[in-house]
Amino acid sequence: MDPDALSKDAEKEPTLLYRGLVGESPAVRRMRELIVKVAPSRSNVLISGETGSGKEIVARNIHYLSGQREGRFVPINCSAIPPDLLESELFGHKKGAFTGATTDRDGRFVFATDGTLFLDEIGDMSPALQVKMLRVLEERVVYRVGCNTAIPMTARLIAATHRDLEKSVVDGTFREDLYYRLNVIPLSVPPLRQRKSDIGLLVIELSHRLERENGIRVELTPAVIDKLKAHDWPGNVRELANLVERLAVIHPDGIADVEDLPAKYRYPSSSEANIAYETHLLPDPDIAPRLLCERGLNLRDYLKSTEAALIRQALSHCDGTITQAASLLQIGRTTLTEKVKRLGLSDCTKVTG
Repeated sequence: MDPDALSKDAEKEPTLLYRGLVGESPAVRRMRELIVKVAPSRSNVLISGETGSGKEIVARNIHYLSGQREGRFVPINCSAIPPDLLESELFGHKKGAFTGATTDRDGRFVFATDGTLFLDEIGDMSPALQVKMLRVLEERVVYRVGCNTAIPMTARLIAATHRDLEKSVVDGTFREDLYYRLNVIPLSVPPLRQRKSDIGLLVIELSHRLERENGIRVELTPAVIDKLKAHDWPGNVRELANLVERLAVIHPDGIADVEDLPAKYRYPSSSEANIAYETHLLPDPDIAPRLLCERGLNLRDYLKSTEAALIRQALSHCDGTITQAASLLQIGRTTLTEKVKRLGLSDCTKVTG
């Protein structure tokens, strides 16, 4: 299959390419080529990549193009479920196996019969459960918790992690034999900062997705795209998707320009933030003398109100983020936090600060 067939299939299957594989950068084109080669096989796949880079989308594309397509794609996040419950979620349990097991229950391996089981963040799996996973991969059978009856395991296994599993093996937190069982076909998803040329196409796809699902869309000006390409994107494509949705909600069926962006995207570097501070935040030093009339003024109240006004303006410029506002005001984060509380400006800040 032509790797570009992924793009054509995406028009028919809305889950494909969303938040991950849109773009024409060399990194994305190589990823699409690998997916096409890997998909027909039933070999285990281990996808590595930073949080928010699109690992599940890669897994869904592999499933969609595989012979397992008629079966279910069953995802489970190993870090989101407590270890004592994850075993039951994966393998199922028999009635009475433990307190609360009031009925027989199938696990995700059974749900994914003749399909694909996607184990996200497998690097967070407990050592005890790693042993049981290894047994499943070696014997190709599953045992419910509290039951000795073997159930054939026919699902294809795709695992993903943001961790360096080779390092985890060296550290002793991940089993070496399980690592090699999972890492038959390794795939690495590039972070967004390594494929910034795709941002324009990603924005278009994300906006179209919002229009299909929520009836809202937004268009970003070329100047906005340039600003976004200057950002480092620690949250990767997921961060971009959240930003596009936010702009679409605020400007439904409209156009967003640079001034509509949160401060951290408008001023991607500290030098730009300082320029913004000097240009927009500092008052004219000649204003104060004109405010002092013959009868004088309460200097303490005046300085307090001026300080509050500047802090409020800085927080507004920084979308309520304490750390960025402190940088603009050239004071420590703790100092600004104390001033915000003292001046009653907490309503201007984000909860995360």
